[in-house]
Amino acid sequence: MSENGAANTEDLAKAAQNPVADMISVPFQFNTNFGYGPYDDTQEVINIQPVIPINISPDWNLITRTILPVISQPQLEPDGDRTFGLGDTTVSAFLSPAHSGKFIWGVGPAILLPTATDHDLGSGKWGAGPSAVGLVMDGPWVYGALVNNIWSFAGDTSRKDVNQMTLQPFVNYNFKDGWYLSSSPVVTANWIADSDNRWTLPVGGAFGRVFRIGKQPVNAQVGAYYNVIAPDDAGPQWQIRAQLQFLFPKK
Repeated sequence: MSENGAANTEDLAKAAQNPVADMISVPFQFNTNFGYGPYDDTQEVINIQPVIPINISPDWNLITRTILPVISQPQLEPDGDRTFGLGDTTVSAFLSPAHSGKFIWGVGPAILLPTATDHDLGSGKWGAGPSAVGLVMDGPWVYGALVNNIWSFAGDTSRKDVNQMTLQPFVNYNFKDGWYLSSSPVVTANWIADSDNRWTLPVGGAFGRVFRIGKQPVNAQVGAYYNVIAPDDAGPQWQIRAQLQFLFPKK
């Protein structure tokens, strides 16, 4: 790879780590959760997470981020079976400046859609709430956090209400040729649950690389996280996370 090509790859790696980058990307995130549910079984989740920026003016972008989970769920009841299907979809839209300095930010709504194909795979609720992201690009470092809180407002009245915060701090250190180290735990708080089963707090990290398959830029990553805090009734003990992200930078 030429020196210019290496620089472009390193720039792409940083763009892939920016949740509000002005670049279309389609990540497929594969999560294997060990010790999930009352029988300490294995849950598999593939998150399809397209990111589509919309240039609404010369000064502002609207970055849409969708998370559609495909879930293989272990049994939750003594006479239950493994369940496979779609989970609930979360759509976020961040209004973000088109031109930023070292600090980059975005704010907007997060919407929960009850798209689950089975009772055990979703909440049965419509929900909404605020979402925000802030990050800093400083030399080889990219670090920041993404947060939202969603409250249910409609849906199946027989199901529990939703009031949940999701916080994803992230820190990345970039090397030459697109290699990087990363940590991006997904911290959640279910405010409706009792205090002993409210929080999920993972710790861990990953490594990855941006490279090309032919002319197509791809970001590949693999890592592991251990839940130092998790709900007693359902939370997994630890997780292996792998991601394959297709990048479509502007020419």
